[in-house]
Amino acid sequence: MFSRILFIIPIWLILDFYFFQSLKSVTQNLSSATRNGVHWAYWLFDLVLILIVLFLIFINPKLLPAKYIFVLVGFVLLSLVPKLLVLPFLLLEDITRLGSYAWNFKNNIPYPERRKFIGQIILGVSAVPFLAIIYGMSRGKYQYKVHHHTLYFEDLPEAFDNFTITQLSDIHCGSFTDHASVKRGIELANEQKSDLLVFTGDLVNNESIELDEWQSLFARLNAPFGVYSILGNHDYGDYTEWPSPDAKAANLNRLKTMQKEMGFRLLLDEHVKLEKNGQFINLVGVQNWGKNFARYGNLEKAMSTVDRDSFTVVLSHDPTHWEAEILRHPMPVHLTLAGHTHGMQFGIEIPGFRWSAVKYIYNQWAGLYNKGKQYINVNRGFGFIGFSGRVGIWPEISVITLKKRTV
Repeated sequence: MFSRILFIIPIWLILDFYFFQSLKSVTQNLSSATRNGVHWAYWLFDLVLILIVLFLIFINPKLLPAKYIFVLVGFVLLSLVPKLLVLPFLLLEDITRLGSYAWNFKNNIPYPERRKFIGQIILGVSAVPFLAIIYGMSRGKYQYKVHHHTLYFEDLPEAFDNFTITQLSDIHCGSFTDHASVKRGIELANEQKSDLLVFTGDLVNNESIELDEWQSLFARLNAPFGVYSILGNHDYGDYTEWPSPDAKAANLNRLKTMQKEMGFRLLLDEHVKLEKNGQFINLVGVQNWGKNFARYGNLEKAMSTVDRDSFTVVLSHDPTHWEAEILRHPMPVHLTLAGHTHGMQFGIEIPGFRWSAVKYIYNQWAGLYNKGKQYINVNRGFGFIGFSGRVGIWPEISVITLKKRTV
């Protein structure tokens, strides 16, 4: 992972030096001891980070478990993101200073120094993402939010009016470091008292062994109609090196067995009928299928024994599957439940406005969408990966209520 940012280190150091000029202008009136302390802390933080990254790249890339590498990624972002965000303001001020100097060059006026109040504004602006990332790493990644959606369908069987589904997705248990917080999230999911609980993939980052210390916790998830799951792209072990194909296959088989031990009914391109008072709805589970990721799933196989014109809910990890295949299927799928995007774990969601850079990659990236009478809910994920934190896009527990629309 860190080898990818090796080429960034020279840019990182240049950016550090550039930002440091504003820091110097702001601290110039402090006492010598305080000023030196601030300056030393500034440089030590980044230099220690850079040395750790270089050590991991060239000496021992396996020194840290993945979950601690994700923490380190967070500290790298803590250093870089605030400086990158204020870089345009720094450049604008320097262009202004250069223009002023050039205009007054004939008058022998010295090159103007960086203005203190500009430095203060820049530091103030940079403090916002700095504090946001700290919050996201310390508390935001376990700040579970329950999102409620009520959907109306004319052809929903009457027995399933007010039927509730709790959806979890993208647990990525290999990233967790806090048992108490994860336990609180599991309890919150159970507190919704839904009829059905589903999990839409990415239980681990790479290996089934990641689940060992969390298996007993997730085994507490329960619902009257059961707990059903599918596989996500990370569950297949595609993103790590295996000594042999047999070892990779054994890892996947172990993960499947562990899900069964937890009480999860894993759906592998198949469907089950959920029955109530003599009526039923279909629950279809498809293996991972995505436009830009491995395509293990077979929708045709999963839907092959579904009764025509019956009410159908599909679990499919990657939301790109919805537009690519599910919407086009001759038998309509009323509701698709997906995950995968995490909402990029970084964005803004306030009443009336939401944004994340992931929206430029996925048409459906967080929350509920529909095309005509067909819906998809993209869960923002229960866990995290890559960056050990969440900023603005909090971990999600989805609760969907199915309602019978009366004409």
